[in-house]
Amino acid sequence: MTLFLGLGIAGIVLLALTLVFDGVLEGLFGGTGFLDGLFDGLLSLPVIAGFVSMLGFGGALVLGTTGLGAGAATAVGIGAGAGAGWLTWRFSRSLMRDEPSATPRGTDLVGSSGSVVTPIPAEGYGEVLVYLAGQPVKLAAKSPEPVARGAEIWVEESLSPTSVAVRPVQR
Repeated sequence: MTLFLGLGIAGIVLLALTLVFDGVLEGLFGGTGFLDGLFDGLLSLPVIAGFVSMLGFGGALVLGTTGLGAGAATAVGIGAGAGAGWLTWRFSRSLMRDEPSATPRGTDLVGSSGSVVTPIPAEGYGEVLVYLAGQPVKLAAKSPEPVARGAEIWVEESLSPTSVAVRPVQR
């Protein structure tokens, strides 16, 4: 039973180490070429950690709760470990396929409307509030004509990551 519990704890420790030192082994062996891709997929450290911990804890459960011997406990532990390893592999594959959404750019603001927060003098800078991907963004704004606070504006051009050229919306 002690051996099985030790395996279970070792698997948990290995999993914690993979979370803390993610990519260390890949970095150590990255320049050699012969181990490229070894730690991806079914031989990844989280999969091995899941297998080892379930082998240990599954075997300990069988040994502690039934009258079966070490052979049966090992067989059940291997089955539980294989199931945990497979589930870890499937879960990590689905996470790796998850594509992040595109990062909004300043050019995405062109054509959007907003309102003036700080009045814009003619050929000078003020501040506008526009919404990008549903989030409010406060930017410096330049206009060829003066625009009063609270006026609705239309973004004409992105001048920099933090400033835009605007024109007032005519009603």
